[in-house]
Amino acid sequence: MEEKVLVQRSQEGNEEAFAVLVNKYKTKVFNLAFSFTRNRDTADDLAQEVFLKAYLSLSKFQLKSEFGTWLYRITVNHTKDYLRKKIKMKEIHLDDLAVSQQEERLVKEKKEDEEQKRKILYRILDQLPEKYRLILILRDIQGFSYEDLAKILKISPGTVDSRLHRARKMLRQKIMPFLERRHP
Repeated sequence: MEEKVLVQRSQEGNEEAFAVLVNKYKTKVFNLAFSFTRNRDTADDLAQEVFLKAYLSLSKFQLKSEFGTWLYRITVNHTKDYLRKKIKMKEIHLDDLAVSQQEERLVKEKKEDEEQKRKILYRILDQLPEKYRLILILRDIQGFSYEDLAKILKISPGTVDSRLHRARKMLRQKIMPFLERRHP
């Protein structure tokens, strides 16, 4: 069934149509939330909250953009709100550390190096200004197209290109000291 029809039926209260949309997008929404939080439980909670928000806001969706673009925008905004609240509350990231330590024990030896690289990358990403971190995560980690990025971030394609260029340049500059230490 065509996505627009599913959206229209969902707007009319058809829960089965909405369930089809949830099933189609649940992995991408989870992965997007996980890219920001790096905690599976938190990402799972955020994804459920995103779908609840989307369901409650369906009447506002006017089919002017793709449903996925609209849903990713909700995901980005909801996740950013969550992270802002978490920072304001100054929570200690013990949950994140505990999950990270458990995962490291379960990872095979050959994957430990990849895990370390990813941690360094995210640590470096966390140092970037939000607009650059966000565009790198959406493009280079999540794989969104330039067109989708422009819609999700509500910026022009030219701004997507220049912001992505600056973000990658900043990332390279910050990652060079780590690479030099690993390969003297």
